[in-house]
Amino acid sequence: MIPAPRVDQIHYAIREISAEARKLVEKGKDLIWLNIGDPNKYDFETPKNIVDAFIKAAQENKSYYSESQGITELREAIARKEQEINGAKNLTKEDIQVTAGISEGIMFLFAALLNPGEEILVPGPTYPSYIAISKFYHAKPVTYQTFGDKNWQPNVEDMRKKINEKTQAILVINPNNPTGAVYREKTLKKIVDLAGEYDIPIIADEIYDRLTFDQKIVGMPSITKDVPLFMLNGFSKVYLMPGWRVGYLYTQDPEGKTKDIFNSVLKLGRLRLCVNTPAQFGCVEALTGSQEHIKATVDKLRTRRDLIYDRLNEIPGISSQKPEAAFYIFPRIEDLGKYQDDKEFILALLKEEGVVGVYGSGFDEEFGANHFRLVFLSQEEVIDEAMDRLANFMKKFS
Repeated sequence: MIPAPRVDQIHYAIREISAEARKLVEKGKDLIWLNIGDPNKYDFETPKNIVDAFIKAAQENKSYYSESQGITELREAIARKEQEINGAKNLTKEDIQVTAGISEGIMFLFAALLNPGEEILVPGPTYPSYIAISKFYHAKPVTYQTFGDKNWQPNVEDMRKKINEKTQAILVINPNNPTGAVYREKTLKKIVDLAGEYDIPIIADEIYDRLTFDQKIVGMPSITKDVPLFMLNGFSKVYLMPGWRVGYLYTQDPEGKTKDIFNSVLKLGRLRLCVNTPAQFGCVEALTGSQEHIKATVDKLRTRRDLIYDRLNEIPGISSQKPEAAFYIFPRIEDLGKYQDDKEFILALLKEEGVVGVYGSGFDEEFGANHFRLVFLSQEEVIDEAMDRLANFMKKFS
């Protein structure tokens, strides 16, 4: 049988590299995994109070199909959190759709928003799912420049040049994956003004909102007025719950311009029944219980961020901006040596030195080229060993 054409263009570099790495593991090669942003694969754990809430819900037989939109307690807790932390305005539980991670939220939103041939502006580089899912619906992702020499801040004028009658939305990922950038309020306001000028909605992914180091984020809902906004967030990163697969999508649209789009999202939610019910009760505890683990997580990550940033910039042929949030760093390959592109470079680094990273062009062929992404979730001694291997790799063709 021949697969449906809509899957032909789907690529997900992060997991594709993992598949190559597993082949080497089967041959006995010792690998250092710096490719996937999964804190729980390292020395981070879901807080016990959250786990206990999940167990309690299951023991109390709360394993039924829940409301397709999400349990009321969770949606109310999300509304409070988003208003307190990210400045959401007049958010109610009816404006929120609980999803199976942000990925399902992207699927739902793009299915409702994008028609074949239409376009969406996404940051370059960007999280690969935004490119892949828009292509799945036969739409066109158009990447706008972020300045690699200015902490990956968006080029708003490049956005303007790329808006046309087919543009359906502007995507903002802040804090950013893969670069770790935190966008400045002045820049965000310019993006809001631009969206308002062309009467198009903004989609904002803020899943790393509380994992910032030196520069706190300004929540997009706090600075939008009448511009329609779709927000994506979740529990995988801040609450160390990646495998639980719970996220959420909400709308802030005082004039109701995108009401039909959000109603279509709700229809899709009903189609897949519900998100894991006991996990949702765990997420209620995540938002309403102790938040002490967040500071400890950020402090641990800051130390590792500083280490990997310093070590990378000591290696001839490699340079990097300093991440301001999350747990990613996106170095530039100043000297590709004998390798044709960043993908070939990363595959060679994997095979020769056993360091698993992700090639930058997997995050955008134009603005991600000649870069690669590493995660700094590992303990310091592991990061040091990985940097030693990378330095040795670079020496081979310097």
